[in-house]
Amino acid sequence: MKTAAAVLYEYNTPLVIENLDLDAPRQGEVLVEMKAAGICHSDLSVLTGVFRMPPLPCVPGHEGAGIVREVGPGVEKVKPGDHVLILWVPACGVCYYCRHGQPYLCQLRDQTRGGVMLDGTHRLTKGSQKIFNMVGVGTFNRFNVVSQNSILPIEPDIPFEIAALTGCGVMTGVGAVLNTAKVKPGDSVVIIGSGGVGINVIQGAVLAGATKIIAVDLLDNKLALAKRFGATHTINPGKENLQEKVLEITKGIGADYAFDVVGSPKLVESALDLIRRGGKVVMVGMGPADQKLNIPMAPMLVMEKSLLGCYYGSSNLSTDLTTLLDLYKIGRLNLDGLITARYSLEDINQGFADLVSGKNLRGVVNM
Repeated sequence: MKTAAAVLYEYNTPLVIENLDLDAPRQGEVLVEMKAAGICHSDLSVLTGVFRMPPLPCVPGHEGAGIVREVGPGVEKVKPGDHVLILWVPACGVCYYCRHGQPYLCQLRDQTRGGVMLDGTHRLTKGSQKIFNMVGVGTFNRFNVVSQNSILPIEPDIPFEIAALTGCGVMTGVGAVLNTAKVKPGDSVVIIGSGGVGINVIQGAVLAGATKIIAVDLLDNKLALAKRFGATHTINPGKENLQEKVLEITKGIGADYAFDVVGSPKLVESALDLIRRGGKVVMVGMGPADQKLNIPMAPMLVMEKSLLGCYYGSSNLSTDLTTLLDLYKIGRLNLDGLITARYSLEDINQGFADLVSGKNLRGVVNM
């Protein structure tokens, strides 16, 4: 069959909207009609070459939701007509990590990071040219074939665009607080970066009962949004001394937790100066693979500070994502407010331009 998709042929060039050939689903695979896809900063990192996986040409996009239209042999998880959320890390359920409650570290993710199916083949082509899929899902595509390990069935009353955002930005942000850091009621947290994921770290801190939620950003419009989503304090480090302000807010002690949602070694290093003795810094944002930290060891030991990595919100994908969608339905998570602009597939390049300019908290492509 044919499908319209946004294809990246060269780094730092616009996506090309064109028709591709799509093979039918094979063993353990499903055909999904995509209904919505989120525009995430990680997708931008693929477009700019900061992330050089998958190879080019590829269809970017990893946040998505849609309807199952066809299932291949051996599929028992879903049936045609089911609504699904896309998981950008496949979860097999049987490897060491899945059996130990860490499906976000599933061994299958090593296979899809290269932009191919789990069997190492492609389903998208343009003539004789093979087209790769970002982390095996490539959601900027009207139809796509994905592994049944890369989908989560959802209730039909969940809006597709809400499900799409929950599949990455919401889960990563909220999970960083509840799962990775395990923030407790009364704790103080600093969130460096108030973009789409940072706002959900703030929402996670609210859910956890933190009483000092300090949002940090260079853009005042992002800080205003942070207040709307639950930040108790905001700091623009371009106008104020960040460390002095955090110490003032925490009565000279420092924060219990600091989250870097930007992916900058310098910000991670500076975050260590924002936390108290025994505090924790959580790395949520991801930068280029060759970036390195320069951290003195003695203060880490003597002050017993910790540095934690967070991947996909350290989440149990099926149960945690379902919980977040339930929290949305009862009004405990503001997910509608995350969406600041909607685009057609044909206007996706404008969506990325708005992301770069800082205009959007979260843009959504409706297929």
